[in-house]
Amino acid sequence: MLNMQRLSTFVLFCLYLAIMGCASPEVEGDHYSLKECQKELLAAKDFDESEKIDKIVVVKKERTLYLYRDGKIQSSFPVSLGKNPVGQKREKGDCRTPEGTFWIHRKLCSPKYYRSLCISYPRPEDIASAKKRGVDPGGDITIHAQPTWNADGHGDDYTLAHNWTHGCVAVTNSAMKQLWYAVREGVPVIIK
Repeated sequence: MLNMQRLSTFVLFCLYLAIMGCASPEVEGDHYSLKECQKELLAAKDFDESEKIDKIVVVKKERTLYLYRDGKIQSSFPVSLGKNPVGQKREKGDCRTPEGTFWIHRKLCSPKYYRSLCISYPRPEDIASAKKRGVDPGGDITIHAQPTWNADGHGDDYTLAHNWTHGCVAVTNSAMKQLWYAVREGVPVIIK
């Protein structure tokens, strides 16, 4: 049932892009080739077993993302966080990056941020906590790459020097390319 919902969401998204005439900017190379990304996903060529990682850890205080395989750090990347990085995400619009244990629940080809790894926020406990307070917990939290204006990486120093997202974790496009092929759905993501 869940896979059918994901497929339906993907099809609706593609239809939306087609109807709205919203095509991705085709930047030289593969920085924002939405069509190439979608082809990879449909052909299941979005994963390289030799590069596989089994855990992602984001340490907010360090503004660093670590990739683990078999309990050992394989690589790390600097990140940008939500504009209001201190503390737990409590509600939609607070610009905080959530903390806790999540998992990658979907890979997303994005005309806005190259590629994204969707994480499983909000969890049931986040929803329950927000409901008690009468607020929306928010959602659509991802580990994503750079905005289109920085497709070639010329602004990486600027973007990595600031926390600018609405609660997501942002990496460079080159870091996302490595993540994309090393991650499958279900990989745990710990944000602390």
